[in-house]
Amino acid sequence: MSEYKKIENAKAELVCTLEGDSWEKAKDTAFKKLARKVEIKGFRKGQAPKNLVEKYINHNEVLIDAAEALAQGALDEAIKEHDLTLIDRPELKIDEMTDEKCVLTFTCPVYPDVEVGDYKSLEYKVEEVKVEDKEVDDQIADLLNRKADLELKEDGEVEDGDTAVIDYEGFLDDVAFEGGKDENHDLVIGSGTFIPGFEEQLIGMKSEETKDIFVTFPEDYHGKDLAGKEAKFTVTVHEIKKKVLPELNDEFVKELKYDDVNTVDDLKEYTRKNLLSRKENDAQRKADEEFMDKLAQIVTVEIPEVMTKSEIDNMVQNYESNLMQQGLSLTQYLQFMNQTPEQFRDSLKEEADKRIKLNLGLDTIAKAEGVNVEEADLDAEYERLAGMYGMPAEEIKKYVPADTLKDDLRLQKALELIKK
Repeated sequence: MSEYKKIENAKAELVCTLEGDSWEKAKDTAFKKLARKVEIKGFRKGQAPKNLVEKYINHNEVLIDAAEALAQGALDEAIKEHDLTLIDRPELKIDEMTDEKCVLTFTCPVYPDVEVGDYKSLEYKVEEVKVEDKEVDDQIADLLNRKADLELKEDGEVEDGDTAVIDYEGFLDDVAFEGGKDENHDLVIGSGTFIPGFEEQLIGMKSEETKDIFVTFPEDYHGKDLAGKEAKFTVTVHEIKKKVLPELNDEFVKELKYDDVNTVDDLKEYTRKNLLSRKENDAQRKADEEFMDKLAQIVTVEIPEVMTKSEIDNMVQNYESNLMQQGLSLTQYLQFMNQTPEQFRDSLKEEADKRIKLNLGLDTIAKAEGVNVEEADLDAEYERLAGMYGMPAEEIKKYVPADTLKDDLRLQKALELIKK
């Protein structure tokens, strides 16, 4: 038997009374457990008569052990009875404990109160997009540029767009600094990969010419010892390579080996379709983001700290996984960004709270609209994920539990419902 009472936002009390046969059995089991540890002279351990053993056992210990043995089961039954979802571990207090009964009070962190405004009046609109001829031409020009060959310039000077093979060494007040030297470095002029002003000063230099150039490191330069400082670089140009673009013709197109793309006209149509698809995806993503922002604005909820912490934990874990794929650790990333772990977590709080707000809002809408997820929906989503990751559906199920996927699909279905 249990009683439920909401005591404040995101917090409730469950009062469970243990009595009758279950309480008697729990006390008997607790007594036998403690009795096995009692040693009485003249009897084998655990074999003394009950009336004698009782003198050596603290009766309160029996009651406490019995209460602890039944507590989890009582909590689970009460949660099911009152259809609650806990968001953190509850606190347990024993209010009364006698031979006749035991009264347990669980203070439970539960989902907070959520109010959602008039979600049915929200407008979802995807912007219409089109592709201009110039965009197609620019895309193909970029492709030709990427397929270009580098041809050695025997004579002539460094020009914008050329690749200069250089040696360089940097100095602060005529003293060479660490990391400021390299040899036979390929530098594309105009790429913007070096300090502002560096590449421009190479224009006009000839092969085997040496020159001193002067630059100022940006104030936000990642090397603090160099940030904002004026430096001199001694640069020698060894080779100058000019980019030679391929000719746009059917032969070039065939060498690309794109499916069903054999002529220049085919390439233009292929490029147009890709650009259109990309623009449509961007428009869809933008519409989704704007719609979610509108939805968040009409959701009113006081988010418990434990939910924010949990969401930030998930976000940090995702960051770590993504960084690992790039060969970086979170520690290295934070050092590069000049952030402490605490500052990094603080920077995620606003986004974490927005995600929680949206999920709680969608959950409330799903309940109001009677949104359900059927087994067929689950099976279809597992198959979709299997195709995406190139793994059997049964393998995906090991990494994505059905309950988690079902919750995600339910919120997604609620979102799609109100978008329409």
